[in-house]
Amino acid sequence: MRETRDTVWQRRGVSWLWDSDALAQVCEASDAWSMRQFLQAKANWPNELPSNSGEAVVVAGLEGCLDLLAPAEAETWLEEEVKEAILSFQRFYHGETALVFWMPSSKGRISIKAATDAVTWTCSPPNSQQTLDFGRILWGEAHEYPQLILLSQGTVPSGLFHRRIS
Repeated sequence: MRETRDTVWQRRGVSWLWDSDALAQVCEASDAWSMRQFLQAKANWPNELPSNSGEAVVVAGLEGCLDLLAPAEAETWLEEEVKEAILSFQRFYHGETALVFWMPSSKGRISIKAATDAVTWTCSPPNSQQTLDFGRILWGEAHEYPQLILLSQGTVPSGLFHRRIS
């Protein structure tokens, strides 16, 4: 999978972060939206965003929601609710802002197959033997587009960045 050290993820596209240092670059914890706020905003996006000097919104709670749902329900919810909200966000802001999902425990739960760049999410117990095909659900397996976010040379990935979901 390609990597980026560029800070474009702080101003554009969709990211899934698991590193607190990366989160601190775009938002104060008190500025983050809940999943409920994000999904409700789909009907009426604000003119000004709360994070990164108005260039981003950070959403917390995606992993908690996934953990509360059975895998089949989680897949449907991601595809029908979350992806639709992401697409609505992108349309409203013309792809000129960043949407960042704060997922602190996802470092060990998001897996990337090196051979195909397929991205999966490991479900929580009692379904921890199952995975969700994150890439297929959210970005239609456009494997050339997601990038690992690196804060500096030689560091471990802080998250995933996708310029535009379609």
